[in-house]
Amino acid sequence: MFCNHCEASLQPDYLVCPSCGTTLRPGAPVAPSRLEQHLRTLGILWMIVGGLTLVPALILMFLSSVAHMAIPFSNAVAHELGPLFLMIVGAGFLIVGAGGLLVGWGLIKHQPWARIAAIVVGILAIIHPPLGTILGIYTLWVLLSHNAELEYQRLASAA
Repeated sequence: MFCNHCEASLQPDYLVCPSCGTTLRPGAPVAPSRLEQHLRTLGILWMIVGGLTLVPALILMFLSSVAHMAIPFSNAVAHELGPLFLMIVGAGFLIVGAGGLLVGWGLIKHQPWARIAAIVVGILAIIHPPLGTILGIYTLWVLLSHNAELEYQRLASAA
């Protein structure tokens, strides 16, 4: 719980905010913080992006197994490197997609490692316009807000 006036962390039994002195009414609803409001949405978005990234990964990995049929047998270098290139790119997409799913799951379940992993992935996502940039900025906006680290630690220890 957080103070509606200064957003300081509060214990449920506080009658006065220790930071700003605002009187708290017992039983009065305390507004959830920005992190609490957006954490589940952020996790779901990362899981959607991860799942959508798995689609081209699986397609590229499948194409790498049948690419030798489309490449002429006369060009041995292309015959060997074409499928290898498709497999490497597909594996890269697979890693990114699995990472997105894992980060999203970790944020939803309030895993202690998920906040730092999401910040790193959010920074990397910024260079993938337009949707990656939007998701990266949203990730950083939610996870780097005022007192977000302490609040996330509290949520992670409660989970």
